[in-house]
Amino acid sequence: MTETVTTETVRSPAAPPALGGLGLFTVLLAAALPLIDFFIVNVALPTIGRDLHAGEAILELVVAGYGVAYAVLLVLGGRLGDLFGRRRLFLGGMAAFGLTSLACGLAPGAWSLVAARVTQGASAAAMLPQVLATIQATTSGSRRAKAMSLYGATAGLSMVAGQILGGVLVAADIAGTGWRSVFLVNVPVVLLGLVLAVRAVPETRSQRPEPVDGPGTVLLAVSLLALLAPLTEGRAAGWPLWTWLSLAAFPLAAAAFYAVERRADRTGRTPLVPPSLFALASLRRGLVLMVPFSIGFSGFMFVIAVALQRGAGLGPVPAGLALAPMAVAFLFVSLAGPRLVARYGTRVVTAGSLIQGVGVALIALAAWRDWPDLGFVDLLPGVAVAGAGQALQLPVVMRLVLSEVPAARAGVGSGVMVTTQQSALALGVATLGTLFLSLVPGHGMRDALVTTLLVQLAGVVLTGLLSLRLPRNMG
Repeated sequence: MTETVTTETVRSPAAPPALGGLGLFTVLLAAALPLIDFFIVNVALPTIGRDLHAGEAILELVVAGYGVAYAVLLVLGGRLGDLFGRRRLFLGGMAAFGLTSLACGLAPGAWSLVAARVTQGASAAAMLPQVLATIQATTSGSRRAKAMSLYGATAGLSMVAGQILGGVLVAADIAGTGWRSVFLVNVPVVLLGLVLAVRAVPETRSQRPEPVDGPGTVLLAVSLLALLAPLTEGRAAGWPLWTWLSLAAFPLAAAAFYAVERRADRTGRTPLVPPSLFALASLRRGLVLMVPFSIGFSGFMFVIAVALQRGAGLGPVPAGLALAPMAVAFLFVSLAGPRLVARYGTRVVTAGSLIQGVGVALIALAAWRDWPDLGFVDLLPGVAVAGAGQALQLPVVMRLVLSEVPAARAGVGSGVMVTTQQSALALGVATLGTLFLSLVPGHGMRDALVTTLLVQLAGVVLTGLLSLRLPRNMG
């Protein structure tokens, strides 16, 4: 009897909660939703414009309002999850995402759609950081490596699948909903996700909850808004004075943010983005790689959607399905990613950028040779090769960024990574999209498309060169 009591008294503390297969499926389902919704509207924009009598500037806001709100609030979402519990924020964010998707689908006018998209982006910012933070806090070793690889594969596949799904839903016109179905489709998916999350996602939080950094939050929001708002709206609005003033204010706001965060770190307070986090070489190098990759990815997706519909005269379904080989190649190659990384280390990223570069060059060649008769068959070799190359980069880079982040700062680390990714995605649409649309009037659609693809190719080469500096092993 004494023996039993003694054993009970000295029992070690409970093991940290583990994320099972159903739980991992649930958080990956949630991870797919915000990225699908960033891209799903690309092929639906012409229909939205006709139905709601919306001009180009308002249609830009339908995309930019979501992306900017999402990017601005991501780090705060990660911090709130660390503070109040990641499962709680995950459930709340997912429920809000479903409600705001419903509001988008039922929007009576263009401005109400813009408002709903902004709140949808904010909901996504509450939900998504909890996905990575939960994976970081509930897995370790090979299980974490596998989960992170699956997350990266989900992210890449979602960006391509969103555009394909958007075209199919708009053309299907389910129950006469037209473009509205691209938002309404989220509602049953969210309901399923909520049921699964209640059953399968464990609650985790930081062992030392850190209060929200008010000044840092405001300055980060101001910095991102000052950069993203003028770049996403400037061309459609005709580059008014406010866009130039905003761009001029960006470096000042960013410097003020860094100074405030550094001072908070030194005085023992808790900054929103601890500068000490960037002492982790893996995080720093991974973020540097993510920027050119994400700019090129989103810029390509936007430009190809416009070129195929407005220039080549394809409908939403053929325009979306032209990218199907990219999605298929991405899926199968990303499944082989973990084995390749185990054998070859980070050289996989360099190989991926080389393969992606070949794919982009093949797409540019097809556009130059076959325009305006550009369709599925012409694009197939290039998009398939590019998708394979992307699959060797994105999951590995995401895994690299978070590889050394301690579990206590999982929310902050994932928030920083996804904010970088989302800001770069928005920059890609703004920069490559603006370049393409600016070249069309003077040079024609074909030359504008080929030039933009060659600029993207330069970004792919840059990613490959930067990847040469990575340590060979993931660690």
